[in-house]
Amino acid sequence: MDVIICHINADFDCLSAMVGAKKLFPEARIVFPGSQERPLREFLKAFPVENSKVKEIDMSMVTRLIIVDTKDPERIGDFKQIIGRKGLQTFIYDHHARRPGDITGTVETIEEIGATATMFTEILRSKNILLTSIEATILCLGIYEETGSVRFSSTTERDVLAVAYLLRRGADLNIVSTFIRPQLSRDDLELLNELLASLTEVIVHGVRVKIGTAARENYSGDAAFIAHGIMDVEDIDAVVLILNMGGRTLLIGRSRVSELNIADVMRRFNGGGHPSAASASINETIADIAKEMVINCLHELIRPEKTARDVMTSPVITIDWDSTIKEAGALLTKYEINVLPVVKDAQYVGLISREIVEKALFHGFRASKIDDFITTDAIMKPPDAAIGEIEAAMVESNQRFLPVIHDDRIVGAITRTDLLRSLYEGHIRRSRLEQTHYESKHPAGRNLAAVMRERFPTYVYKILQTSAEVAEETGVSAYLVGGSVRDLLRGEQNLDIDIVIEGAGAGFASALAKVLRGKLKTHERFQTAKIFDIKLYDCGDFSIDIATARTEYYESPAALPQVEMSSIKKDLYRRDFTINTLAVFLNKRDFGRLIDFFGAQRDLKERTVRVLHNLSFIEDPTRAFRAVRFSERFDFRIGKHTERLIKTAIRFNLFEKLSGARLYDELLLIFREADPVKALRRLDGFGLLKVVPLRFTRESAVVFQRLRESIAWYNLLFREEKIDIGVLYLMALIAPLLDEAREAALRRLSTPEAIKKHILTGLARLNEPFYYHDPVSVYNHLTGTSLETVIYLMSIAENDEKRKSISRYLTEHKGMRPALKGDDLKGMGIPPGPLYSEIFKAILEEKLRGAVSTAEEEKAIVKSRYLELFR
Repeated sequence: MDVIICHINADFDCLSAMVGAKKLFPEARIVFPGSQERPLREFLKAFPVENSKVKEIDMSMVTRLIIVDTKDPERIGDFKQIIGRKGLQTFIYDHHARRPGDITGTVETIEEIGATATMFTEILRSKNILLTSIEATILCLGIYEETGSVRFSSTTERDVLAVAYLLRRGADLNIVSTFIRPQLSRDDLELLNELLASLTEVIVHGVRVKIGTAARENYSGDAAFIAHGIMDVEDIDAVVLILNMGGRTLLIGRSRVSELNIADVMRRFNGGGHPSAASASINETIADIAKEMVINCLHELIRPEKTARDVMTSPVITIDWDSTIKEAGALLTKYEINVLPVVKDAQYVGLISREIVEKALFHGFRASKIDDFITTDAIMKPPDAAIGEIEAAMVESNQRFLPVIHDDRIVGAITRTDLLRSLYEGHIRRSRLEQTHYESKHPAGRNLAAVMRERFPTYVYKILQTSAEVAEETGVSAYLVGGSVRDLLRGEQNLDIDIVIEGAGAGFASALAKVLRGKLKTHERFQTAKIFDIKLYDCGDFSIDIATARTEYYESPAALPQVEMSSIKKDLYRRDFTINTLAVFLNKRDFGRLIDFFGAQRDLKERTVRVLHNLSFIEDPTRAFRAVRFSERFDFRIGKHTERLIKTAIRFNLFEKLSGARLYDELLLIFREADPVKALRRLDGFGLLKVVPLRFTRESAVVFQRLRESIAWYNLLFREEKIDIGVLYLMALIAPLLDEAREAALRRLSTPEAIKKHILTGLARLNEPFYYHDPVSVYNHLTGTSLETVIYLMSIAENDEKRKSISRYLTEHKGMRPALKGDDLKGMGIPPGPLYSEIFKAILEEKLRGAVSTAEEEKAIVKSRYLELFR
C-alpha cells in the first residue's frame, strides 16, 4: 500500500504537495498525520479532497511512504514508528534545507525554493500530466501561502513561473485570494494599529460602517489590503479609511452589503471602483472634515432594501394577559402556531411559546394565568427597522419570533420562516448571512485553542489534546463545558474540567483513562465518570469529570430530574443559566471551536445572569439560589425577566417543596463564596431565606464581616485544624433565633445530625460566662469547645480586650500542657495518685499566667508546694 503524508498541523503547501504526489502515485492514499491549520480546514469544507484517517491505515501494510514538505521524523505523527522498517520505500519531496536527524529517503527530491508545490508543478509539467482547474488552484494556493503571495525574499523565479503555468491551466485566483492573505510589513502593522485605534462607528439604517483615520508622510504599503484586514477582524458591514498622505488624502472603502454601494460614495469625491471596493483622492487634508464629508454621504446613500414592514406577517393572532394556560394551549393548537404575543389593554406585554405552555400543562398549571409565564425581555423592532438589523438580532439572541411594535402595539411579527423567505427571493445578499447559516448548526465559530493554551496549565492543555485524539479514535464528539469555558472568556482560570460526550461516553472515559494512565470511577446510572490519579502528566491531584450528553425532564415542580441520553445542544439546554451553556469542541478536526447556542457570549459581555426558559425556577427552584450566587460572585446583574421568574416561583410557594438537603447544599455553596454577605443579603431581599426560615439583618452582616476577618486571620496561622466554614456561617445565621426556632431551621435544612449537634452545642456555650481578663478562666471555658464556636465567640466579642484574650487562646494556649510527665513526678519522690492531677493543674495555671515557661521552673513549683508532703 502506498501512502502520502505531510507534517502535522498541515498547511496549504502540504495539501498542494499531497495533491501533486497523488498525480504521480495514483494508487496512493492521502493521509493527514495530524491536524490542519484553520484556513486549510475551511478550504477542505468547501473543496473536499479525498483522504483517509490514520486509524484507517494498517501500518504493517504500508510498502511505500511518500513524505511531502518535511523530513523531520517528529512531525509525521504515528508514521514515525515505521520509518526504517525493512522493505519500506520512502520518497521525500521537500523545499527545506536538510538538518541533522532528518529522515533519509529511498528517493529524495529536496530543493531550496519557495514552495514544495512549485516542485510538483514542475514535475507534473515535465511529465505532461494534465491538471484540472481545482488541482491547479490547490497547487497555486501552496505557492502563494509559502511565498507570501510571491512577496517573500525566499520567492524564486521558479515559483513565479510555476504560478504562471498554473494560471494557464485554470487556477482560480478568486479562490486563492479568499483563503490566502499576504503578510503585513512593519509599516503595514503600524498603520493598521493606528487605524484600528481611531475607528469610530456610524450606523445608518442598520448598516454598520467604521471610519478610521491616519497620517503618513511616506507610505509604500498596500492600504487596500489593510482595509480588507480591518473588515476581517471587525464585525461590520463596511469600512472607510481616510489616509492623510502629506499633500493629499486617500479614501479607501470596502462594503459587503448591498445596501451600501461603496463606489457611489467614492464617486462623490471624483473616485470610483466596484460596489464592494472603491477609492478616491481628495485635496482636503484635515481628517475630521474629510470624515464629516464621508458621514454625510453615507446618510444620503444608504437605503435599506427592505424593512420589517416589508417582511413581517400581519395581522398577528394575540392572547390577553389574563388568559389561562389551558386557553393558550387551545389557541396554539387551533391556529397551528408556536408563539403567541400577549397583550394587555391592546398593548404588547410579552410572548408565550408552545414549549412553555406544554411544560406548564405538564406540571399542572392549566388554570394559572399566562402572565406568570410570559417572556418579557424578547427583542422587539419598529416597522422601519432594516432587515439586516433584524437578521442580526434574531441570530445573536437565538430568537425565533420577533414582534414588530408601533406605539406599544403589535403590528406584525417576523419569524425565521419570514426571514428565510426574504433571503430566498434574493433581496438580501449579505456575506454575514452565509456565516450564520453555518453557525446555526455550529454557533459561534470563534476558536479558543490559543486561549486555552495560554490560560490553562500545560498539563491541562495536554490532557485536552489527548482527549481530542481519543475522541477521534473512539468515534465520539467531545466537548469541554461548564465553568471552565465561561471563565476562559472572563479572563480567569478555572480548573474544574468537565467533558461531555456525544456518543458512548463510558467507552471514551475508559479509553482516555487508559491513555492517561489514570484511575477511573464510573456511575452507570447517571452515565458519568471521573478520571483521577493521572500518571501521564505531572498533574498532582488533578481530576476530570466525563458525562454522556443528556437531556432531562421534571415529573413535578421542584422534583429531581429524570435523565436521558441526548445531543450536546439539549445537554447544554438543561443547564441553569446562559453563561453556563458554553462549550468548546475538542475533536482534532476543529479543536478549540467555541459553541454558543443560547447567547452566552452576549450575556457575559452584558454581565447578566439569565435563565434559559420561563419554567426554569418551577422545575428547579434551587436555581434561584444559584442565580444570586453567580450574580454576586461575578458582580453581574440578574436580568429583569429572570428576577420576575424568581418572584413568580416564590409566589407559587415552590420553595416549600424543596427538600431540606438541597437547600442545605445551596447554602453551603454560598458560604464558600469569597464574600457570602452580598449573596445572603440578596437572598433575604428576594425572601428566599424565609423558606428555612432565616433572616439576614444589618446585625447579621456585621457579624459575617467579622467572621470573614477572623477566618482570614486564623488561616494565616497555618494550623492543622481547619475551620468548617459551613458550620460557622450556619451557626451565625441561626444564632439570633430562639432555641425552638434554631431546631426548626436545622430540621428544615435536613442538617446532618452530627453537624446539628455541633452547632446547637456551640451556640449553647455562648451564654456561659467566663472572666476574659484571666487566661486560666478563658482556657477552662474554651477547652473542649469546637474551633468554630471559638471563632464565633471571638467575632462577636463586644470589646478588643475580650477578642484579644480569645485570639491568645488560639495562638498560644490551645493545647498547652505541662512539660513534666508522671515519670518526672515519680522520679522526684511523689508516689502516683490523685495528687498528680492537682499538681499538673497548678503547673498549667502558672504557665497560662506566664509565671513559668521551662521544665526546671515547673519542678521548682512542685518542690516548693508539694515535696514537703513526702519528707
